Amino acid sequence: MTPDRFEDLVGNALDLVPEQLAAAMDNVVVLVEDRNPDEPDLLGLYEGVALTERTADYAGELPDRITIYRDAVLDFCDDEEQVVDEVAITVVHEIAHHFGIEEERLHELGWG
Repeated sequence: MTPDRFEDLVGNALDLVPEQLAAAMDNVVVLVEDRNPDEPDLLGLYEGVALTERTADYAGELPDRITIYRDAVLDFCDDEEQVVDEVAITVVHEIAHHFGIEEERLHELGWG
């Protein structure tokens, strides 16, 4: 799968986020990289301050980052259909972290 096609899938997954949730996302950027250098099998990562943890002092911060790791996702999946599904799951999973939803709860909801 080409890098452009993969980025299109990430964009499509972002388009699946309900409009109200997308509008509530604040100071966050979504990126695609090859692999996480510390955890090469990691599919996605949220780095930042979750909305539920921000205080009145939160200002002037660099954007939170959601990174989707293309090569790890491609290694994890057997075919393009699985890649489409896994990209959507991973994007939603990382967005949920931005909203303060913890790993355990995501697994309970089937987004683990």
